[in-house]
Amino acid sequence: MWLYPLLVVLAASSYGLVSTIIKLAIQSGFSVSEAITSQFFIGFCIAICIFLLTNRAKISFNGVRILILAGGLTGLTNIFYGRSLIYLPASLAVVLLFQFTWIGMLISCIAKRQLPSRIEFISLFVLFAGTIPAAGLIDVDLTQIPIQGWLWGLTAALCFSLFLFVNSKPIKSMNTSNRLLLVSFFAFITTAVFQSPEIIWNGTLFSEGLWVYGLALGLFGMIIPVYLFTIAVPKVGLGMSSILSAFELPIAVMVSVLLLSEIVTPLQIVGIVIIIMGIILPTVFNKKL
Repeated sequence: MWLYPLLVVLAASSYGLVSTIIKLAIQSGFSVSEAITSQFFIGFCIAICIFLLTNRAKISFNGVRILILAGGLTGLTNIFYGRSLIYLPASLAVVLLFQFTWIGMLISCIAKRQLPSRIEFISLFVLFAGTIPAAGLIDVDLTQIPIQGWLWGLTAALCFSLFLFVNSKPIKSMNTSNRLLLVSFFAFITTAVFQSPEIIWNGTLFSEGLWVYGLALGLFGMIIPVYLFTIAVPKVGLGMSSILSAFELPIAVMVSVLLLSEIVTPLQIVGIVIIIMGIILPTVFNKKL
């Protein structure tokens, strides 16, 4: 009852670190494009190591079309999210990415051809009630935000929702490390096409220290979430996974306070508490049933 939902929460919490790490990379003089490319290159290298250490069988290409799509959506999510950070404050970028909660629920309803349960509706309402205060957007003038920022952020949310949907598809005769390797490879290829692959050979990655941020981004923005989502989402379901993944927002706010010295207000704390309540509500309710 608790193990697989907990894995989804841990995966989403891992994603919550990404925006802060990218901001730290920018403060060190690197571009968003360079940071994201380092994320997927080092993530792919880590996936190769995991595969070699844990897999004793030959690599399987069963269901490779699903994994191409999953890898592409993973790469595109981070590319679009990184682009939104150019135009938006980190708090607003996280809120736009946060829209995957209802988008994922909508995709789940269309796929299953059924409406969400009453407790899922209530949970989504509670999540939205806590989103704006938790991100510190009250009394913020949003009219000055460029339209590109809104579009990039919402596109990232759509790609992340589709990634969760695709990743919920089980593939027979393929273990988790095998799947992680292929997803990370296709995510890296997608990123290399649209971002800055030259950092691998021009010295930026290793000589200038970008690898430090790439290692953190590769672990928390690729390896850990994809590995845990692969295990847990098929067990939990897309709709519930979208709700549980909302834990990303409180983690993003707390990490930005710790590492970027951003100020958290009492209103933000109230919003975070409301979000956590919205996340645990369906799990507790289902357990009682």
